[in-house]
Amino acid sequence: MAHQFSWPRTQYLYAIGNTPAVCLTRDVAPEENIDLLLLGCGDPRNVLFTIFCEPSQSVRKLDFTCCDKEPAVLARNVMLLSMIYDADEYTGDIWNSFFHMYLSNASHAYLVGHCQKLVGYSENILRWNQSPYGSFLRMSTEYTLSELRRHWTLYADMHELPVDRLATLRSAFTKQAQSSSTMYYRILSSARSAGPLAIQAIEATSAQFKQYWKTGTTFSNPTDAAAATILNPTFSYSLAGEGCAVHYATDPLMPFHLAPVFGNRHGSVSVSDIVEAAKAEFNDWCKVFHHSVAPSTTSSRPVVRFILAEATAACRSLKAFAATETLKSGVPVDQFKTQVLELSRDEYATVSGAPAIFNVIETSNLVDHLGLLNVFIASIPLLSRSAPSRVLYTESLLYSGVDATKDFTKQLYGDITAIGIVLDLCPVDYLCGFAARSDTHELAMHMAVKGDTSRKQFHQVTTWKSPSSGDPYACQSDLTQRKLSFEPHQLATFLYDMYYLLFEQEDAKNFFRLNHDNLRNAISSSTLSHYIRESFALFLKLVRDELGASDRDWANIMDNFCGFLDADQSLPMDLNNYNDFCMQLYRHGVWFPDAYHQFIPKIGRFAHWNVVPPVIRIILTVPRQQLRVLEHAPEAYGTPLVQCDVRGKWCHNIFSSVHVAYGQVSTMGTMANPWASFQEDLLGHSGHSALIVTFTMPSRLLTTYEPQDDLWVCLSLKSGPASISFMRELDAHLTIYRASLMDKSHVIILPEQPLPSERLRVSTRPPGTSNPIGQVGAVSVELDGQCELVTSLTCKISVETCDAKTLFQAKAVPEISQISPCTMRVSLAHHSQDIRYPFPIVGSQHKARLARTSLYIEVIVPVSGPFKADGMKMNPFPVVRRGHVTVPWSIHRVNPARMPLLDIKAKALRHWLNPHIGSMLSTREHSLRKNHKNDALMNLKDALIKILLCASGIQKGPLRRLFAFYDDATDICDTLLFIGDVRYELHSHTVLCDGYVLPRPQHDLMQKIQRDFTKLLTSHGGPLRIRFSRETMRAWKQLIPAFVERCRSWHHKDDCEYVSQGRIPLTEETDLDPLCSCGRGKDTEGMDTEALWKKFAPYVTRLALSPLFAVSYLESIGRDPAAHKCSVCRGKGKPKLMACKACKKVQYCSAACQKKDWKAHKPKCTP
Repeated sequence: MAHQFSWPRTQYLYAIGNTPAVCLTRDVAPEENIDLLLLGCGDPRNVLFTIFCEPSQSVRKLDFTCCDKEPAVLARNVMLLSMIYDADEYTGDIWNSFFHMYLSNASHAYLVGHCQKLVGYSENILRWNQSPYGSFLRMSTEYTLSELRRHWTLYADMHELPVDRLATLRSAFTKQAQSSSTMYYRILSSARSAGPLAIQAIEATSAQFKQYWKTGTTFSNPTDAAAATILNPTFSYSLAGEGCAVHYATDPLMPFHLAPVFGNRHGSVSVSDIVEAAKAEFNDWCKVFHHSVAPSTTSSRPVVRFILAEATAACRSLKAFAATETLKSGVPVDQFKTQVLELSRDEYATVSGAPAIFNVIETSNLVDHLGLLNVFIASIPLLSRSAPSRVLYTESLLYSGVDATKDFTKQLYGDITAIGIVLDLCPVDYLCGFAARSDTHELAMHMAVKGDTSRKQFHQVTTWKSPSSGDPYACQSDLTQRKLSFEPHQLATFLYDMYYLLFEQEDAKNFFRLNHDNLRNAISSSTLSHYIRESFALFLKLVRDELGASDRDWANIMDNFCGFLDADQSLPMDLNNYNDFCMQLYRHGVWFPDAYHQFIPKIGRFAHWNVVPPVIRIILTVPRQQLRVLEHAPEAYGTPLVQCDVRGKWCHNIFSSVHVAYGQVSTMGTMANPWASFQEDLLGHSGHSALIVTFTMPSRLLTTYEPQDDLWVCLSLKSGPASISFMRELDAHLTIYRASLMDKSHVIILPEQPLPSERLRVSTRPPGTSNPIGQVGAVSVELDGQCELVTSLTCKISVETCDAKTLFQAKAVPEISQISPCTMRVSLAHHSQDIRYPFPIVGSQHKARLARTSLYIEVIVPVSGPFKADGMKMNPFPVVRRGHVTVPWSIHRVNPARMPLLDIKAKALRHWLNPHIGSMLSTREHSLRKNHKNDALMNLKDALIKILLCASGIQKGPLRRLFAFYDDATDICDTLLFIGDVRYELHSHTVLCDGYVLPRPQHDLMQKIQRDFTKLLTSHGGPLRIRFSRETMRAWKQLIPAFVERCRSWHHKDDCEYVSQGRIPLTEETDLDPLCSCGRGKDTEGMDTEALWKKFAPYVTRLALSPLFAVSYLESIGRDPAAHKCSVCRGKGKPKLMACKACKKVQYCSAACQKKDWKAHKPKCTP
């Protein structure tokens, strides 16, 4: 497998999700059918919440494919969803069965009875599909169903285990409960569920966490807790076997959204308050899910599919099926398993079968477990190019550096813009310079525990889309038609620099040089290594496929890359991994070194083979007793990284792509054509069988350098700072076990079959405009002198049409202008041609080359990016239309009806909402505002701050719900904004205004409503006036359609003005309406609350207005540093504040104040 194999010292069961639920359809239009892939899916919170967030009248198809390598997770998920289908009450036995570790007699009997029912329905896939659950709960593989059935059987039968085994189980849970309940003084992870109120939630959520681990239940009533005495069997079985493998931070309230219970409080919040709030939300989810899958449902039922496999294995199989319709890919489902992943023929090989390509891919926090590049390698090939919406979500909780906000960008090992162009995927907030999702609570908690390495978490959620898909012109073209070209030396240099960064710390000297400021954390994090040579070989394959490079061009790039690889002598360990890397390049069809075309002599272990292929498979049998050094090593040794080596007297080659399983292996076939049979020990770690280790290697290494009698096949630890402790038990090479290559009892050698080709896409020329000048060539990407950053993009138009040729040769000068973020228009008289670039550009700085003899026009443009001109600054809030689908691009969708109301009379509303709203502005924007600098986005944020403060009633003065936007230059009232309710936007950890917009009525309508309009402007003090400059008004006109589209539940009409005029917004001019008329007067029930408002209901359009936050990895967020005050006297400095030299966390205006505070500060002063 293309991931560094680490020996599993401890295998945890993540029975309950560790982040709050999110809506997975938030970036897809409401009329679009969606195929969703959930990798590392965990519990079904995201499925339930997504279905809950669907508009009540939705009829579209939702098809979820949920992948997880832990059978217990999927077994519990199917159990829960089928229970919800059967029931009409959800917070009793169902809640207990899923969330409680201990059950009462009644709840246990309910769980056992349901599991027995599931066992009866799951004899095979055909029987399952005929069951009441088979129409909406589907199994992607027979293996998935058989493993889930095995777990349901274990659940149903556990209470009949011998008394001593039950006692052992109970003892294990008791021990873990004692450890978890005392692990932290304050638990921060569950406070995350409260979003902007996380800090306020710490005390109550910590108490709940400790109570949960003390009683194994969420009961606040001691009598109920005491009655729960039976171990919940669904927590007792996992990949770790029978016992307590439940993760020590498991918290039943983590999946839910607790902001309303803390934000709407009128007194203190108790543990029972937050439990009841979670139960109420769970009940809401269940009701909607039950209705959506009920037999009486007339609309399309959601389908939830399950595939039991490690994420990258599942993706490889799905990719193989999408490319070749191969059901059996030959990929093992996971480490320690020999079962090969085989998709069900009944599910996939049918006309309307299960999807293998997806609109939406959610990857949970697999970035923490696999690495961001590995997540890209696995998921990007499965993203649909033909669907109107195409989005990848990544999450991370862990960070390895000092600054959590900067750790994200380091995980790319390259410039974001360059990576975005190469892979055609980029973070949306990076492109637009703002985020609609708040992470300010994460920043607050990060600062609260800075320096405490035991609590290093920062929840980073990233939305990835094609960089050009936010361009209204570019998105009209076929997104599969992408032609890019790089100068081979430049691209090879960029890729080699990535390679270098990935592996430079394998060398001890480099490791200590790069981590001297953060050494302790770096050593502990070194066991989280994700990348091996196969990883980068697959990354190169992804790059080739995404660029659509021809074989000739790619060979040129790889020749340059390998030239760097051969010339660079600064990575000493690279020599040991060189043959592994070259072999993986060959095996995956990325590069074909000459050595792999040479004849391999039939000598030694190959003497009787028909043919010796370039790649062979080694199978090493490691006796169980040799593993004691791994199984009994102290916890302080960390998680060891394991690899295979082939060593001789003079050579040493490392092979990191290993697969392991317990059992017995036998040689089969003939001496001329051998193969192997494997018998897996299902007891796994708990059994006594040998460990069977397999890996591939070049066959020529066994015939070229040393006699086979001198070669050894070894299982070893990867050398590194964290493995030094093992040197006490192992040799200098960190060898766990070795066997002679000639030892046929422990070393089996087999010919390896070549992998099938899986290239999915071929790029062709993109379409031009209706009256083109000629053919548009590939976009050439130019890097800087260091080949690190993209400096410009160049595209050539061949002047081909007769009339255009005549004009051009007659010295006609083409007009060149930027018409959208990624599109330049070249006009030559009545001829015009659009050039679509793969990334937002600075068109105002374009250069042109006019070759009148060679007949071509070349347009060179710099790339745009955060805080640069043009690009997405032309419209940071695009609403794009592709086919019949219209959707906001940079601001996600939301269903306000499913979001709870904000209680504006709550006791402490001002204390949390005011700083939350204020956190929209970055330090840079605070500085701009202070210096009276003009910036459209900053000015919009200022307006949003004013609206949110006034609509929530936390500003000085009366509550204001009516706002009028005036053009500063003309003093014209351009727009009226009606705010009906303020709500919590749960999954984005912020608030929203559920409101209605009335652009200034045109003449005919104004005559009709003149009297009421005048009355509206004058009654009760009239609306609150907000004045905009012309530039900010233009930005507001761009923003309104996005706020409208994000809550749209209606369909655009066939004669929609967006279609007929071909633009969104319709206008950016003052005193004109930017919106189409399709939503006018729809969903306006909120206007009925005010008698005068009601008269305007037919003319308004509903919108969902919410904050726009700064992006934490792009710029610092918080107050203006000039507003910081001394920790003692609250002064502003003499002349400036100085930070404590030890911890850097507090600031003082003088030495006197620091001395005065030292007694109190000393216990808390930790670096």
